[in-house]
Amino acid sequence: MRITTRGQLAVSAMTDLALRQKARPVALSTISTRQGTSLSYLEQLFSGLRRAGLVDSTRGPGGGYTLARNPEQISVADIILAVENLKADDLQSLESGQAARVRSMTGELWTSFNARVLEYLQSVTLQSLVEQQLAKGVAVEEAAAAPAAASKKLPAKPRPLMARVGVPNSVFALGAVPLLQRR
Repeated sequence: MRITTRGQLAVSAMTDLALRQKARPVALSTISTRQGTSLSYLEQLFSGLRRAGLVDSTRGPGGGYTLARNPEQISVADIILAVENLKADDLQSLESGQAARVRSMTGELWTSFNARVLEYLQSVTLQSLVEQQLAKGVAVEEAAAAPAAASKKLPAKPRPLMARVGVPNSVFALGAVPLLQRR
């Protein structure tokens, strides 16, 4: 089993999402900024994660992604398998004769190794990664606290309206003004 940078970035982005999705969906642009990953690359990763049923997307203002399941129900293996183009046979890139020789001599070793790696990745949950990050002291900004703080501000005083007699207040009202009065 080969885990590429693609799988590593997906696990990192999902951990970021799990840390910050408490109040509302998390925009990929904010994950992109924090992770230092291009937005278009994250869009590709999250497309695979959505197809695998690991995340849900919300469109429009305030939209973004949320986890489709609880973090303790998502394993690292789930994430990696959703974004990696893994084949059942790691020897597929070899010529058929060469692959047969490798299988006959050490095939059981690599099959067992891959099974153990997958077993380990299935035992690590997204929740455990979140807990590790919190234990390290990763700052999680409270997105929900910002609107609450903004609502505590004093309302702005209304500006006095200047009364303009004879001046239409819209284009439609302009058509109703007699021609002599327009000059």
